[in-house]
Amino acid sequence: MKIRLAVALLGLATSLTVPTLAQQKETADQEIRQVADSLARKLDEAWNNNDAAAAAALYTEDGVHASIYQTSHGREAIEKSYAHDFQRWHPNNHIITVNRVTVAGNGVRATGRWSESHVSDIGNVRGSNAGYVTLVIVREGNTWKIRKSTFSENHDPFSTN
Repeated sequence: MKIRLAVALLGLATSLTVPTLAQQKETADQEIRQVADSLARKLDEAWNNNDAAAAAALYTEDGVHASIYQTSHGREAIEKSYAHDFQRWHPNNHIITVNRVTVAGNGVRATGRWSESHVSDIGNVRGSNAGYVTLVIVREGNTWKIRKSTFSENHDPFSTN
């Protein structure tokens, strides 16, 4: 009789605990998703304003930015890379859409797509680019920062389409 009572109480405790844990995980997942979306929006804003300093400020001091043209290591190099790109391409309508967020160790991996339109100083060519993006996001003090960004394109970067 005592065993049946113990099993019943254990079953009751488990049935009450599991939904609570699931709700906590769902809330944490939503918060992490909001962090990723917020950083993506801030990066879009910096791109659309052609503001290299604002874009670089979103990265950790030892951050890495990898694009189809080059890889930059460190916040200072990232700012120089963005400044060079913004002077040459004048991107606007830059949009990052985060499709998936995964917690990995102490960080978060956000993956999705990006797109932009631009005007180039090379022959005043108007065009657009699009591709895939991965952001590895970590805490730096009380702030979330980008440790690594990878942007790849899914078509010819010199296309005018």
